Order: sequence, then C-alpha cells, then structure tokens
Amino acid sequence: MTAKSKKSAKGAGQDTGATREFVTASIGDQLCGIAVLQVQDVLAPQRITPIPLAPPEVSGSLNLRGRIVTAIDLRIRMGLPPRDEDERTMSIVVEHQHELYSLIVDDVGDVLKVSEKNFERNPATLDSLWRTYSEGVYRLEEGLLVVLDVSTLLSFNSNEEAA
Repeated sequence: MTAKSKKSAKGAGQDTGATREFVTASIGDQLCGIAVLQVQDVLAPQRITPIPLAPPEVSGSLNLRGRIVTAIDLRIRMGLPPRDEDERTMSIVVEHQHELYSLIVDDVGDVLKVSEKNFERNPATLDSLWRTYSEGVYRLEEGLLVVLDVSTLLSFNSNEEAA
C-alpha cells in the first residue's frame, strides 16, 4: 500500500462502524472506486482487438484465460479526452450480466477501506455524466473518491445518454 493510500485509509476508516472496500483507480485526475466484491482481476496493458462499428468507448476485445472480454475505455465513457497512444494503462476486470468487461483506467491504486459514515450523495457540482455513472462519493483527506456504479456504467441502452 502506498503512503498516500495508507493516509486515505487511515483518515477515512477510523470509525469501527460499517465499512466498504474499494479497488481504487485514476481516470484523468479523479480518484475512483469499484467495490472489491465486483472486481475479478486487475490487468497490466493487454493487446486489444478492435471491434468494428462498436461505440467509441468500446476499445475492443481481449482474451483472458480463454474468455473473450470486452474492453471499455473509461476516459471516453466518462467524457474525458482520449489518452495518448503511448500512455500506459491498466484494466480492472468486472462481471456484469454474466459477461466479463475490462475497464481501462489510467492507473490502479490499492484497496481502500472507508467508513460508511463518510458516504455522501453525488454533489451538485459533479459533472452530470459522472453523476450518472456514480453511486456517490467519499470525502478523503486529499479529495473525493467517486464510487462507480458498474451496472449503470456498463448499460449500453440507447436511452441512457438522455439521462
């Protein structure tokens, strides 16, 4: 665990009440969290095969131990500019409706335990697209941890963009 995440964990989880654990990731300059129980794997950069006519946020597919996994670029999904092609990425593999998805992020951090008492609804100042894909936030000593709602993030309904 890095010194920064130890500090976050200490500041966020001192209460002996209910806690939640998240795998942390950076998307742009924002610290995000995905519930530990939803995470199947964390991957270093992988060779991704493009999928013709897929939405822009679908980078393609990859083979993970014999299973085909759809790779979703969270920078694009969250409305951020694409990263440079030479920038290193990492992936968090999650399961949604019996399918595996590789969520491409800028960096993966540590597992962070936070106290439920520090959970807040999405602030009104949070970008509307981020609010759509977020369950809420936790205030940490060095900023906000945006908790990603994986099921909403991976819903590709034609009506969802209108929300």
